Amino acid sequence: MKRILIISDGKPGHLNQSIAFCKIKNISYDILEVKFKSKFYKLLSYLFDRFDFFTDALFEKHKGYYPEFYDAIISTGSGTYYFNKLIGQKYNKKSIALMLPKSYKYTNFYYIVAQEHDHPILLDNLLAIPLNLSYTTPKGYIEKVDDKKSLAIIIGGDNGIFSMNYYLIKEKLDKIFEEFPDYLKYITTSRRTSFEVEALIDEYEFDYKLIYSREPNINPIGDFIAVCDEFFITIDSTSMLSEVRANSDAKINIIELESKKENTKYHKLAAIINDMDEKLNFVKLLRKIKI
Repeated sequence: MKRILIISDGKPGHLNQSIAFCKIKNISYDILEVKFKSKFYKLLSYLFDRFDFFTDALFEKHKGYYPEFYDAIISTGSGTYYFNKLIGQKYNKKSIALMLPKSYKYTNFYYIVAQEHDHPILLDNLLAIPLNLSYTTPKGYIEKVDDKKSLAIIIGGDNGIFSMNYYLIKEKLDKIFEEFPDYLKYITTSRRTSFEVEALIDEYEFDYKLIYSREPNINPIGDFIAVCDEFFITIDSTSMLSEVRANSDAKINIIELESKKENTKYHKLAAIINDMDEKLNFVKLLRKIKI
Protein backbone atom coordinates (compact mmCIF):
# COMPACT_ATOMS: atom_id res chain seq x y z
CA MET A 1 0.00 0.00 0.00
CA LYS A 2 1.28 3.47 -0.93
CA ARG A 3 2.17 5.84 1.92
CA ILE A 4 3.21 9.50 2.01
CA LEU A 5 5.20 11.41 4.63
CA ILE A 6 3.83 14.91 5.21
CA ILE A 7 6.35 17.53 6.39
CA SER A 8 4.50 20.13 8.45
CA ASP A 9 5.47 23.58 9.73
CA GLY A 10 2.69 23.40 12.34
CA LYS A 11 0.40 25.82 10.50
CA PRO A 12 -3.08 24.30 10.06
CA GLY A 13 -3.71 26.05 6.75
CA HIS A 14 -0.57 24.49 5.29
CA LEU A 15 -0.98 21.07 6.85
CA ASN A 16 -4.59 20.81 5.70
CA GLN A 17 -3.53 21.23 2.07
CA SER A 18 -1.03 18.38 2.37
CA ILE A 19 -3.62 16.16 4.04
CA ALA A 20 -6.13 17.08 1.32
CA PHE A 21 -3.69 15.89 -1.36
CA CYS A 22 -3.34 12.51 0.36
CA LYS A 23 -7.10 12.11 0.81
CA ILE A 24 -7.86 13.14 -2.77
CA LYS A 25 -5.29 10.60 -4.00
CA ASN A 26 -6.60 8.05 -1.47
CA ILE A 27 -3.11 7.43 -0.05
CA SER A 28 -2.25 6.86 3.62
CA TYR A 29 0.04 9.34 5.34
CA ASP A 30 2.04 10.20 8.46
CA ILE A 31 2.96 13.70 9.66
CA LEU A 32 6.40 14.94 10.74
CA GLU A 33 6.55 18.48 12.13
CA VAL A 34 9.82 20.39 11.66
CA LYS A 35 11.05 23.87 12.52
CA PHE A 36 14.15 25.85 11.57
CA LYS A 37 16.38 26.74 14.52
CA SER A 38 16.04 30.42 13.59
CA LYS A 39 15.24 32.75 10.70
CA PHE A 40 18.96 32.83 9.90
CA TYR A 41 18.99 29.07 9.34
CA LYS A 42 15.98 29.38 7.07
CA LEU A 43 17.81 32.01 5.00
CA LEU A 44 20.82 29.70 4.93
CA SER A 45 18.64 26.94 3.50
CA TYR A 46 18.00 29.09 0.40
CA LEU A 47 21.75 29.28 -0.20
CA PHE A 48 22.36 25.60 0.50
CA ASP A 49 19.56 24.66 -1.89
CA ARG A 50 21.23 26.56 -4.72
CA PHE A 51 24.27 24.28 -4.35
CA ASP A 52 22.26 21.09 -3.72
CA PHE A 53 23.63 20.81 -0.20
CA PHE A 54 21.17 19.26 2.23
CA THR A 55 21.51 18.85 5.99
CA ASP A 56 19.08 18.53 8.90
CA ALA A 57 21.45 20.56 11.12
CA LEU A 58 19.35 23.65 10.28
CA PHE A 59 16.35 22.27 12.18
CA GLU A 60 15.36 21.85 15.80
CA LYS A 61 15.24 18.33 17.15
CA HIS A 62 12.23 16.43 15.87
CA LYS A 63 10.74 12.99 16.37
CA GLY A 64 12.24 10.04 14.55
CA TYR A 65 11.02 9.01 11.13
CA TYR A 66 11.77 6.25 8.64
CA PRO A 67 11.91 7.63 5.08
CA GLU A 68 12.40 4.21 3.53
CA PHE A 69 8.77 3.39 4.44
CA TYR A 70 7.35 6.12 2.18
CA ASP A 71 6.70 6.42 -1.53
CA ALA A 72 6.72 10.23 -1.57
CA ILE A 73 7.30 13.30 0.59
CA ILE A 74 4.85 16.20 0.47
CA SER A 75 4.74 19.59 2.17
CA THR A 76 3.18 23.05 2.09
CA GLY A 77 4.84 26.29 3.23
CA SER A 78 8.32 27.83 3.09
CA GLY A 79 9.31 26.26 6.40
CA THR A 80 9.02 22.76 4.92
CA TYR A 81 10.41 22.74 1.38
CA TYR A 82 14.10 22.38 2.24
CA PHE A 83 13.46 19.44 4.60
CA ASN A 84 11.20 17.92 1.96
CA LYS A 85 14.04 18.08 -0.57
CA LEU A 86 16.53 16.81 1.99
CA ILE A 87 14.63 13.54 2.39
CA GLY A 88 13.86 13.29 -1.31
CA GLN A 89 17.49 13.71 -2.33
CA LYS A 90 18.99 11.52 0.40
CA TYR A 91 16.56 8.62 0.09
CA ASN A 92 15.59 8.93 -3.60
CA LYS A 93 11.95 9.73 -2.81
CA LYS A 94 9.48 11.79 -4.81
CA SER A 95 9.36 15.34 -3.39
CA ILE A 96 6.06 17.17 -3.90
CA ALA A 97 5.60 20.86 -3.00
CA LEU A 98 2.18 22.44 -2.61
CA MET A 99 2.05 26.19 -3.27
CA LEU A 100 4.89 27.86 -5.14
CA PRO A 101 8.20 27.21 -3.28
CA LYS A 102 9.62 30.68 -3.84
CA SER A 103 13.36 31.17 -3.10
CA TYR A 104 14.03 27.46 -3.71
CA LYS A 105 14.96 25.80 -7.00
CA TYR A 106 11.96 24.27 -8.74
CA THR A 107 13.86 21.75 -10.84
CA ASN A 108 14.63 19.10 -8.23
CA PHE A 109 11.06 18.71 -6.98
CA TYR A 110 9.25 15.74 -8.47
CA TYR A 111 6.15 17.92 -8.72
CA ILE A 112 4.98 21.39 -7.68
CA VAL A 113 1.26 22.11 -7.33
CA ALA A 114 0.91 25.91 -7.43
CA GLN A 115 -2.01 28.32 -7.48
CA GLU A 116 -2.74 30.20 -10.67
CA HIS A 117 -2.89 33.56 -8.86
CA ASP A 118 0.86 33.19 -8.12
CA HIS A 119 1.48 33.15 -11.90
CA PRO A 120 3.88 30.20 -11.84
CA ILE A 121 6.22 29.72 -14.80
CA LEU A 122 5.52 26.82 -17.15
CA LEU A 123 7.55 23.74 -16.23
CA ASP A 124 7.15 20.04 -16.94
CA ASN A 125 7.02 19.33 -13.19
CA LEU A 126 4.59 22.13 -12.30
CA LEU A 127 0.81 21.84 -12.16
CA ALA A 128 -1.11 25.12 -11.88
CA ILE A 129 -4.54 24.90 -10.24
CA PRO A 130 -7.09 27.68 -9.67
CA LEU A 131 -7.65 27.07 -5.93
CA ASN A 132 -5.92 25.68 -2.88
CA LEU A 133 -6.25 21.94 -2.42
CA SER A 134 -8.89 21.08 0.15
CA TYR A 135 -10.91 18.11 1.30
CA THR A 136 -13.86 18.66 3.59
CA THR A 137 -16.17 16.43 5.58
CA PRO A 138 -19.02 17.54 7.86
CA LYS A 139 -18.46 17.18 11.62
CA GLY A 140 -22.12 17.02 12.63
CA TYR A 141 -22.48 20.55 14.02
CA ILE A 142 -25.39 21.26 11.65
CA GLU A 143 -28.03 18.99 10.15
CA LYS A 144 -29.70 19.52 6.79
CA VAL A 145 -33.32 20.67 7.07
CA ASP A 146 -35.03 19.29 3.96
CA ASP A 147 -37.75 21.90 3.56
CA LYS A 148 -35.54 24.92 4.32
CA LYS A 149 -32.83 26.68 2.35
CA SER A 150 -29.78 27.87 4.23
CA LEU A 151 -26.88 30.27 3.84
CA ALA A 152 -23.52 30.65 5.53
CA ILE A 153 -21.56 33.78 6.36
CA ILE A 154 -17.80 33.49 6.87
CA ILE A 155 -16.12 36.53 8.44
CA GLY A 156 -12.37 37.13 8.43
CA GLY A 157 -10.67 40.28 9.69
CA ASP A 158 -7.91 42.84 9.23
CA ASN A 159 -4.68 41.83 7.50
CA GLY A 160 -1.88 43.57 5.63
CA ILE A 161 -4.16 44.37 2.69
CA PHE A 162 -7.69 44.77 4.06
CA SER A 163 -9.40 46.60 6.90
CA MET A 164 -12.72 45.35 8.22
CA ASN A 165 -15.11 48.21 8.89
CA TYR A 166 -17.74 47.59 11.59
CA TYR A 167 -20.41 49.55 9.73
CA LEU A 168 -19.74 47.78 6.43
CA ILE A 169 -20.26 44.39 8.10
CA LYS A 170 -23.40 45.66 9.83
CA GLU A 171 -24.76 46.88 6.50
CA LYS A 172 -24.06 43.47 4.90
CA LEU A 173 -25.69 41.55 7.74
CA ASP A 174 -28.76 43.80 7.69
CA LYS A 175 -29.09 43.29 3.94
CA ILE A 176 -28.75 39.50 4.22
CA PHE A 177 -31.46 39.33 6.89
CA GLU A 178 -33.69 41.57 4.79
CA GLU A 179 -33.22 39.68 1.49
CA PHE A 180 -33.21 36.11 2.86
CA PRO A 181 -35.92 36.09 5.54
CA ASP A 182 -36.85 32.43 5.03
CA TYR A 183 -33.31 31.02 4.94
CA LEU A 184 -31.59 29.34 7.88
CA LYS A 185 -28.58 31.50 8.62
CA TYR A 186 -25.21 30.22 9.87
CA ILE A 187 -22.09 32.25 10.65
CA THR A 188 -18.49 31.75 11.74
CA THR A 189 -15.72 34.20 12.53
CA SER A 190 -11.95 33.60 12.36
CA ARG A 191 -8.88 34.23 14.49
CA ARG A 192 -8.49 37.67 12.84
CA THR A 193 -12.04 38.84 13.57
CA SER A 194 -12.08 41.77 16.00
CA PHE A 195 -13.99 41.64 19.29
CA GLU A 196 -16.00 44.62 18.00
CA VAL A 197 -17.26 42.66 14.98
CA GLU A 198 -17.88 39.59 17.14
CA ALA A 199 -20.02 41.73 19.45
CA LEU A 200 -21.93 42.97 16.42
CA ILE A 201 -22.63 39.39 15.33
CA ASP A 202 -24.04 38.63 18.78
CA GLU A 203 -26.79 41.18 18.11
CA TYR A 204 -28.32 39.00 15.38
CA GLU A 205 -30.38 35.84 15.70
CA PHE A 206 -28.49 33.16 13.79
CA ASP A 207 -29.57 29.54 13.55
CA TYR A 208 -25.94 28.54 14.16
CA LYS A 209 -23.12 30.81 15.34
CA LEU A 210 -19.44 30.07 15.91
CA ILE A 211 -17.38 32.81 17.56
CA TYR A 212 -13.75 31.78 17.04
CA SER A 213 -12.33 33.59 20.08
CA ARG A 214 -14.64 31.55 22.33
CA GLU A 215 -14.41 28.19 20.56
CA PRO A 216 -11.16 28.11 18.56
CA ASN A 217 -11.13 24.32 18.23
CA ILE A 218 -14.40 24.05 16.31
CA ASN A 219 -14.44 24.35 12.51
CA PRO A 220 -17.95 24.25 11.02
CA ILE A 221 -16.92 24.90 7.39
CA GLY A 222 -17.38 21.26 6.35
CA ASP A 223 -20.94 21.37 7.69
CA PHE A 224 -21.65 24.66 5.92
CA ILE A 225 -20.45 23.14 2.65
CA ALA A 226 -22.62 20.06 3.15
CA VAL A 227 -25.89 21.91 3.77
CA CYS A 228 -25.81 25.50 2.47
CA ASP A 229 -27.29 26.83 -0.75
CA GLU A 230 -25.48 30.16 -0.67
CA PHE A 231 -22.37 31.68 0.91
CA PHE A 232 -21.22 35.17 1.89
CA ILE A 233 -17.45 35.30 2.50
CA THR A 234 -15.18 38.29 3.17
CA ILE A 235 -12.52 38.77 0.48
CA ASP A 236 -9.63 38.45 2.96
CA SER A 237 -10.61 34.85 3.75
CA THR A 238 -8.71 33.27 0.85
CA SER A 239 -8.49 29.78 2.32
CA MET A 240 -12.24 29.77 3.03
CA LEU A 241 -13.06 31.09 -0.44
CA SER A 242 -10.93 28.32 -1.93
CA GLU A 243 -12.33 25.62 0.33
CA VAL A 244 -15.96 26.48 -0.36
CA ARG A 245 -15.57 26.88 -4.14
CA ALA A 246 -13.47 23.72 -4.39
CA ASN A 247 -16.04 21.60 -2.60
CA SER A 248 -19.45 23.17 -3.24
CA ASP A 249 -21.64 24.15 -6.18
CA ALA A 250 -23.40 26.76 -4.03
CA LYS A 251 -23.46 30.42 -5.04
CA ILE A 252 -20.64 32.45 -3.46
CA ASN A 253 -21.02 36.17 -2.73
CA ILE A 254 -17.69 37.85 -1.93
CA ILE A 255 -17.93 40.63 0.66
CA GLU A 256 -15.53 43.39 -0.41
CA LEU A 257 -13.52 45.21 2.28
CA GLU A 258 -11.52 48.45 2.42
CA SER A 259 -8.28 47.71 0.57
CA LYS A 260 -4.86 49.33 1.06
CA LYS A 261 -3.62 47.92 -2.26
CA GLU A 262 -5.14 46.83 -5.54
CA ASN A 263 -4.52 43.88 -7.84
CA THR A 264 -3.12 41.70 -5.06
CA LYS A 265 -3.29 37.90 -4.92
CA TYR A 266 -6.51 38.32 -2.89
CA HIS A 267 -8.14 40.27 -5.70
CA LYS A 268 -6.87 37.79 -8.31
CA LEU A 269 -8.27 34.84 -6.36
CA ALA A 270 -11.60 36.63 -5.95
CA ALA A 271 -11.72 37.16 -9.72
CA ILE A 272 -11.02 33.48 -10.34
CA ILE A 273 -13.79 32.45 -7.94
CA ASN A 274 -16.24 34.92 -9.47
CA ASP A 275 -15.64 33.20 -12.83
CA MET A 276 -16.38 29.73 -11.42
CA ASP A 277 -19.89 28.44 -10.81
CA GLU A 278 -19.19 24.89 -9.71
CA LYS A 279 -16.78 22.91 -7.57
CA LEU A 280 -13.46 21.54 -8.83
CA ASN A 281 -12.75 17.93 -9.70
CA PHE A 282 -9.45 17.59 -7.82
CA VAL A 283 -9.21 13.87 -8.56
CA LYS A 284 -9.04 14.66 -12.27
CA LEU A 285 -6.67 17.61 -11.79
CA LEU A 286 -4.15 15.53 -9.80
CA ARG A 287 -4.36 12.46 -12.02
CA LYS A 288 -1.08 13.25 -13.79
CA ILE A 289 0.88 13.10 -10.51
CA LYS A 290 1.80 9.44 -10.11
CA ILE A 291 2.90 8.15 -6.69
